[in-house]
Amino acid sequence: MNPNGNLERILESAIVISWADLTRGAPTGLIHIEYGFAAEGTLDYLKVWSSLSRGHWLLACEYWMSANTFHPAGIGFENGYQSEGLAQALEVAMQRQNSFVLPPNLGRQGLLQISTPTAEESAAAAAMINVAFDRLNSTVDQPAVA
Repeated sequence: MNPNGNLERILESAIVISWADLTRGAPTGLIHIEYGFAAEGTLDYLKVWSSLSRGHWLLACEYWMSANTFHPAGIGFENGYQSEGLAQALEVAMQRQNSFVLPPNLGRQGLLQISTPTAEESAAAAAMINVAFDRLNSTVDQPAVA
């Protein structure tokens, strides 16, 4: 078992800690994370969709591992959305995704659905992000054993 946890849980936690940015302060909402795989089984991209009213979805941001003629590599926000915290969390999660347990590639896109978090869920998400990223930072700081 990977000590840094499950990548889907990290992505969910990144959304929860950025909830106010993604729902623009609305009391309730729904967020979808859509992701697709690269040939080697890692995530190639993810898209974050926000719905503040039933059935109306807006693309909030997307993260691509590699650039092409349609999009640059990295994170891009859409439709007036912006979140520095989400940008940082997605950058770490996507660039270091092999440090986490990856979702299985079932030959189709993955989809996570996140509903309005409780205060306890928000606190747990912040703690999960802090622990996972502290572990990642400590492995970067440690010298390799020969």
